[in-house]
Amino acid sequence: MVRERMTSRERVFATLDFRSPDRLPRDIWGWRHIQLHRPADWALVTERFPLDMDRAPSVLGPSLKGRGERGEDAERVDEWGCVWRSLQPGTTGEVIRPALSDLTDLDGYRPPYEMLEHPAFEAVQEVCRTSAGFRLGEVGSGPFERMQFLRGSQNLYLDLAEQRRPLFRLIEMVHEFCLRHCELWCRSDVDAVTMGDDWGSQTALLVSPELWRRLFRPLYAEYFELVHAAGKRVFFHSDGMICDIIPDLLDLGVDALNCQVSCMDIEELGRSFRGKVTFWGELCRQFALSSGNPEEVRREVRRMARALGGERGGFIAQLSWGLDVPTESILAAFDEWNKQLP
Repeated sequence: MVRERMTSRERVFATLDFRSPDRLPRDIWGWRHIQLHRPADWALVTERFPLDMDRAPSVLGPSLKGRGERGEDAERVDEWGCVWRSLQPGTTGEVIRPALSDLTDLDGYRPPYEMLEHPAFEAVQEVCRTSAGFRLGEVGSGPFERMQFLRGSQNLYLDLAEQRRPLFRLIEMVHEFCLRHCELWCRSDVDAVTMGDDWGSQTALLVSPELWRRLFRPLYAEYFELVHAAGKRVFFHSDGMICDIIPDLLDLGVDALNCQVSCMDIEELGRSFRGKVTFWGELCRQFALSSGNPEEVRREVRRMARALGGERGGFIAQLSWGLDVPTESILAAFDEWNKQLP
C-alpha cells in the first residue's frame, strides 16, 4: 500500500484520528540536555530521522521566586519557591526544601500569579506561525506533582491520609493555577496541551483508585474539557503502573497517553486499549535503552508496534534520550520504527 506523503502536523493528526498516517510520527524527550551536551549526536539523529512534534516555549511569564536553570544548576529555586538539588547535570533532581513544609504556611503563601498575569504569548505564537511540526503546549507538572513539590512527598501522603481542611485549600489553590495555565494555552495556536502526573510505582498506584477518583479525577475533567472546548487535543503523561486509571483517563478524553508501558503488560494494554487512544511511546528506558544493545532496542520496538499500534494509527514513536543512552540505540529505535508501517 502506497501512502501519500504527509506533513508532520497532518501525520500526527492522522495518527490521533486513526486515519492511516504515512509513517509513525517521531518524538524525543530530553532534547534540551542532548542538544546542550551532545550536539553532534543530536544533529545526526534528527537529520536522519526528522521529528514531527514541536514544543512551544512556555506561555507563562517570569516568576519572582525562581532562580537557576532546571537540569543545569546543582541547586535552584523553582517558580513556586521550592529548593531543588541535582547531583548530575541533565537531571531534574529532587526537592530538598519544599515551600510549604508546614501547612500553616499556606495562610501567607502566594502562588506565582505574576506568571499568569504577564504571559509570553508573542514567543508562543511566533513558534506556532513558523513551525512545520505538531505544536505542543506544555503545562508540565499536574496538581499531584505540584503538591508533592510544595509539601514534600512524605508530607503530602500524610495529608491525603488525614484529609484535614488545609489539604482541600491546597488542592483548590493548585487547581486554580493549573486551570488558568490551561486557559492561556487555549488562547494560543498550539495543536495540543500536555500535562503530567506520575501516579504509579513500578507495581501499583501511589494512592487508591477510589481516592484518585474522588479527589483528582474532577480536576482533570475540568482541564481536559477546557482544552477540548478550544479545539485542541489532550496529551497526558504518567510513569508507573497505572492500569487502574487508564479507563478513567480515556473516559475523560485523553487523546494521547504517554505511560511507562514496560512496567505493565504491553500485550494486555494492547488488548484493552488499542484503537481507543494513541499511545505516545514510550520505549523502555530502564532496560532496553540503557542496555546499550541496539538489537534489544529493535526487539522492544517490534513488540510495542505489534501490541499497541496499527496501520490506521494510534501510536507515536517516542522515547526519552538520557545522557547515558548511546546514539546507536536511538538510531536503531527509529530505524526499526520506520519499518512498522508498510
